[in-house]
Amino acid sequence: MKIATTVSEIPRRSEKRRVLVPTMGALHAGHISLVRQARASAASDGEVAVSIFVNPLQFEPGADFSRYPRPEGADEEICRAEGVDLIFRPAPNEMYLENRSTFVEETSLSERLCGAARPGHFRGVTTVVTKLFHLLAPDAAVFGEKDFQQLAIVRRMVRDLDFPIEILAGPTVREADGLALSSRNQYLNPEERAQAPVIRAALLQAAASKEKSAAKILAAVRAKIGSASLTRIDYAEVVGADDLQPRLTIAARSLLAVAVFFGRTRLIDNIQLG
Repeated sequence: MKIATTVSEIPRRSEKRRVLVPTMGALHAGHISLVRQARASAASDGEVAVSIFVNPLQFEPGADFSRYPRPEGADEEICRAEGVDLIFRPAPNEMYLENRSTFVEETSLSERLCGAARPGHFRGVTTVVTKLFHLLAPDAAVFGEKDFQQLAIVRRMVRDLDFPIEILAGPTVREADGLALSSRNQYLNPEERAQAPVIRAALLQAAASKEKSAAKILAAVRAKIGSASLTRIDYAEVVGADDLQPRLTIAARSLLAVAVFFGRTRLIDNIQLG
């Protein structure tokens, strides 16, 4: 396994199929599932690359950039055990010049949900993903469905800018009690962690409902999540899974997406309805 920390150290592309898993590190079982999906797509003679970069452009002022976990040794061991061929782990000053003035921005799918709650976040995502695609030149890249809006935005960017890259979606991996795996879960204190599965419970309750009114579905979701004393709902919305625009009624490919705070820790999750 090769570890590149500078652009000049990235090995030149061979004729082998290269599949990229972009991450911010602090790897867990959810990331491992994406790496395994990448290996299956690359096949035994292809290459799996994992980027590990805590991207400062994704963090709004006052967010958790400085405290975001960076367990480099543990991440290396996970990648080595999973047969990763290349880790690209640059420092911020390797990716961004001090006087940078160029960004990549998607302006439709990023308007709502996390885009509204975290201004500038997705501009940071699309900018760094564009750079990773340019530097590593993968044939395909794998993104998790837990970050559904991010997945949709990357797909749109690839379509609009004609990147010759296949975007693969990895199913959300969960703890036994339903909590979606996230590097931020480790910020939860014991009381918050005990209440966090209420998010998944609310989503499953909505998916099992026969109700067609999005407003009624959302009222029930908010009530369920609000029944846990430590929660603060950032948003709960029903949107179209393809365009991320609000839906008044539940139909095929409707998406229920939520973001919930436990103290300073913000967790997201989603489920498809209809």
